[in-house]
Amino acid sequence: MARMRKKSDLPQKICETCGRPFSWRKKWAKDWENVRYCSDRCRAERKPKA
Repeated sequence: MARMRKKSDLPQKICETCGRPFSWRKKWAKDWENVRYCSDRCRAERKPKA
């Protein structure tokens, strides 16, 4: 059985839209390098490229 980790031990990133830190989630395990937003709302409100 796998050992449990504390949430504070998980990797974190900063959301490009809101600037808040967010932690790794199991659903992002395969694509963590490409995750840039903390939520669907932030992804929908992302700033258009200039």
